[in-house]
Amino acid sequence: MSSDEEKRNAHFVDKAPFNPYERDALTPEQEKYYLASQWRLTWWRLKRHRLAYVSLIILAVMYASVFIVEFIAPYAQETRNSNFIHHPPQSIHLFHDGEFVGPFTYGTDFSVDMETLKPNYVPNMDRVDRLRFFCSGDDYEFWGLIKTDFHFVCPAQDGTLFVFGTDRLGRDMFSRIIYGARVSLTIGLVGITVSFFLGIVIGGAAGYYGGWVDATAQRVIEVIRSLPEIPLWMALSAALPVTWSPILIYFGITIILGLIDWTGLARAVRSKLLALREEDYALAARLMGAKPKRIVARHLLPNFASHLIASVTLSIPNMILGETALSFLGLGLRAPVTSWGVLLNDAQNINAVAVYPWLMLPVVPVVIVVLAFNFLGDGLRDAADPYKN
Repeated sequence: MSSDEEKRNAHFVDKAPFNPYERDALTPEQEKYYLASQWRLTWWRLKRHRLAYVSLIILAVMYASVFIVEFIAPYAQETRNSNFIHHPPQSIHLFHDGEFVGPFTYGTDFSVDMETLKPNYVPNMDRVDRLRFFCSGDDYEFWGLIKTDFHFVCPAQDGTLFVFGTDRLGRDMFSRIIYGARVSLTIGLVGITVSFFLGIVIGGAAGYYGGWVDATAQRVIEVIRSLPEIPLWMALSAALPVTWSPILIYFGITIILGLIDWTGLARAVRSKLLALREEDYALAARLMGAKPKRIVARHLLPNFASHLIASVTLSIPNMILGETALSFLGLGLRAPVTSWGVLLNDAQNINAVAVYPWLMLPVVPVVIVVLAFNFLGDGLRDAADPYKN
């Protein structure tokens, strides 16, 4: 044997045999990714969706403010400033005559146009009203339990702070919009709870059992979806007794919205369960004696829980818009309850809106919340898709 052949043989003997299952060691980042749960992967994908992530932050801030609306609002909910009826929005300034003063508003001089009888408010540049923070202001009962007067921001003594102007009774629009957020934002959550429960129960039963259960559920869904939503909302809301208290009206509106909005979720749940009930793990659970309730709740629903979450985020705006529309038409919540729809009820008079356009400002938070929920729903739907990176 030549020296060249001996070298080749020695090379093959010393070299380890090829193992097709051998893999390089994972880096800590790769190991963290491959060992992460589905919920963690969904959260990472959502953070990469910038618009959805920003929408989540906006919604989190708005819902967190619901708990402390009395503290945030500069005025109490029903405080009337009879000397400042239909006062236009005031600007907040930081500098006066080139010097830094801090947040302040200019005072106003009042006059009446004798031809149109329209009140005129002219800023008085010589009067600087510095804002106060963490201060004593209007009295209120925090959540109806603790009586206090502590506010985050207050106008100066004998000053005004009407960021969004005032209404026909001299009430601060900004404070009332903040108070209205508690009702308008929570009515979507309460309504979606009713809708979610009905959609899961009825859609789950239709998808798992099939047969006459599925046929009955489908016919009920088709009947409800064939009715126009707004006239149906109006008819059911008008049926609520006028003698009911604001709390009963609130819960009545939420139940009405939930009873109408569950059909879309029920169909989604039904279609998913029809496919998942034939999977091997569902069959194995049945053979082991698991009851249908346990199979659906513990094995089938968790497999598309992320899809349900995305559906919920897309349904909440419909609840908020429904309440706003009913209250705007005078068939939903009524005073003394304050919601964004109730505030917009004052904007029905087009002549008042033309003269006092800031009465339409309650529509701004409605648009922001609806868009934020839609962007968040789109982001969650993409983040929950296991076939997307």
